[in-house]
Amino acid sequence: MFEHTFIGLDVHAVNVVGHALNPATGEISGHAMASDPAVVLQWVRRFEPPVKVVYESGPTGFVLARYLQAAGINCIVAASSKLLRAPGDRIKTDRRDARALAEMLAVGSVTEVRIPDPEEEALRDLSRLRSGTAKDLAHARQHVNAILLRHGIRYPKDTRWTREHSRWLHRQHFDEPALQFTYEADVEQAELLAGHLARIDKQVAVTAAACRYGPVIQALMCLRGIQLTTGFGLAVEIGDWTRFTGSSIGSYLGLVPSENSSGQSRRQGPITKAGNTYARKLLIEAAWQHRRPYARPGERLLHQLDLVAPPTRIRALEGNHRLHHKWEVFDERHKMSVKANTAIARELAGWCWSLAAPLQQGERMNAA
Repeated sequence: MFEHTFIGLDVHAVNVVGHALNPATGEISGHAMASDPAVVLQWVRRFEPPVKVVYESGPTGFVLARYLQAAGINCIVAASSKLLRAPGDRIKTDRRDARALAEMLAVGSVTEVRIPDPEEEALRDLSRLRSGTAKDLAHARQHVNAILLRHGIRYPKDTRWTREHSRWLHRQHFDEPALQFTYEADVEQAELLAGHLARIDKQVAVTAAACRYGPVIQALMCLRGIQLTTGFGLAVEIGDWTRFTGSSIGSYLGLVPSENSSGQSRRQGPITKAGNTYARKLLIEAAWQHRRPYARPGERLLHQLDLVAPPTRIRALEGNHRLHHKWEVFDERHKMSVKANTAIARELAGWCWSLAAPLQQGERMNAA
């Protein structure tokens, strides 16, 4: 059934501006309303069905889309990074944005964002909480190290942030009261964040064991560099692995080279960095681990391999050998380490897909 009306919504925290377009009659209608899903639904239902609604992805999330879909309205969320905008357009208002969305929807030039269900979104929030806390902890520890470095104080051992190092930090003293207060506050902040991160890690472990992505997480952890928090983050950020292929997932995560080619010339540049930033970061960090020597699985991997099915185990072992071999090839060619690691991360994404996608396909077949 073809839609009679296409509706673009410019959604904000306080208000929503809508623009309805009927291509058959040329009729247009604009309206500003409160940012209440019930109010938006009431306005959308004024138009003759069927209608199709779109709004841009952003900080308001997916609450409105879920509400409209539950009411039987065909609502999609547009990827804001892939919306077409005229280079010469220097006027931006809510009404113009809503109209542009409706027009792009009518001609089929909107790239949809997959709308996660509330459970999946909650798991993502937990994963991103862990990421943000780890980043804050790293910054807090950097502040402590910076104060000591500026005043010529150096810890005599190489290993830091252990119990012994903590006792050493508390023994340091400065003559200036303001500096002493600053130092103690920075040390306290670092210790509080370390305790907070430990509590989050415990919650991640409990959640990962009970959530629907448990089998996928266990499979991903069979690859080197991917432990519980990394596997949990990749599983919940990507969600449905069956949407991709082994080659397309690298493009989705922004790990493929950018390109500026014309005519007979072909020029490639840095990676596109499109898609999910956090998932790309996890893969980049995990890829470094495959540079270390590898002859056989370590103790952790041996235990992890016993927890998965034989096909997953075989595939993971193949991936670990392949990725380390690629690192050896890059090192022999004296390829820049950062570029080599990015290439390894792109291939690692494909290996992750080869472990996760068959599990999800099997679950769907069993459910059917």
